[in-house]
Amino acid sequence: MFVLLVLLPPAGIVMVWFTKWSTRWKALASVLSLLWFVLILVSDPEEQEPTGDEKPMLAQPASPSSVLPSPGATTLLDYTGRTLRVAETAARADGYSTVSHDASEGDAGQWDDDNWAVCFQSLTGSRTIDFGVVRTGQPCPERDGEPVPWPSMPDVVGLTYRAASVKVEGIDVEKVTVEGAYTDVTPPTAPDSWEVCFQSPAAGERVEYPKNAAAVLKVTEPGTTCPPEEFTELHPDPVITDDGDPDSSSGDSGSVSGSSAYYPNCAAARAAHAAPLHRGEPGYRLRLDRDGDGIACDR
Repeated sequence: MFVLLVLLPPAGIVMVWFTKWSTRWKALASVLSLLWFVLILVSDPEEQEPTGDEKPMLAQPASPSSVLPSPGATTLLDYTGRTLRVAETAARADGYSTVSHDASEGDAGQWDDDNWAVCFQSLTGSRTIDFGVVRTGQPCPERDGEPVPWPSMPDVVGLTYRAASVKVEGIDVEKVTVEGAYTDVTPPTAPDSWEVCFQSPAAGERVEYPKNAAAVLKVTEPGTTCPPEEFTELHPDPVITDDGDPDSSSGDSGSVSGSSAYYPNCAAARAAHAAPLHRGEPGYRLRLDRDGDGIACDR
C-alpha cells in the first residue's frame, strides 16, 4: 500500500480507503500522498543529454526578408534586379555606403541612377557595397565584366507568318511589320498562312534593345513561289516599244509578249467579250489602261 501511495499516488489514495485503517490514518495518508503527487507535477525534469541516435535541435536562421544585417555582417540582402537608385537607397538605409561600376565590357559612368539596373553586388570592406550595373533594358552579363548578351534574330525564312511572329516575339521584339515579298502585292492585315520570303534583321544578327527594335517580314501568299530577290514585281509592266505599244514578237500585235490577242481599242475588246483586261492577261496594253490601275477597258 505504501508503494502505491509513493509511486502512483492517485491509485494509492483510492486503495487506502478500502483498508482496515482508522479514518484518521486514511485521511493523513491521502493528504501526504496528494502533496507528494503535486510536488512531482510542478518540479522541472532534468535535462537529458542526447543519445547517440538523437541530434540536438539547431536554431533556424531568420528569414533574410525579416532581419536586416548589421554593417559588419558578411551576408547581404539581395539588392539585384532593382534600379541603381532604389538599391542605393535601400542599402544606405541598412547602414552601408555604396559605389557602382559598369558590369559590361564597357566603362561607362553612372550619371543617372534611374537609367541603370543592378546585376551584381559585393561587399568591399565592412561598410561599402559595390554594385555592378548595366543600362536599364540591357540583359545582365553571365559574369561581371563580360559583354551584354543581346539576343540574335532567329531564322524565320520559309515559315508561315504566324510561326515566324512567335519566334521573333520570343526574343522580346514587340513590333513586327509585314510587307509583300512582291512589291505589287499587298498582304492582308493578318497573313497567318503566308510564307516568309525575306526578313530584317537578318538571321543571326544581334538585336540590341529588342523591345524598341522593329522586325520586317516580307511574305507571299500560299501557292506563290518567293521571288529570287527583293523588290521584284509579280506582274511587271510590259516593255514599251518606240511606238508606245508593248513590245511583242510581231510589230503589229501590240500585245503582251507571247500573247496572240490584240485589241486596237476598248470597243474591240468589248466586242470580243474580253473586257475588262487585267495586267498580265492577253491583250492588255498600257494605252488601254487610262488610269493605270492595272485594269484596262473597265469603264
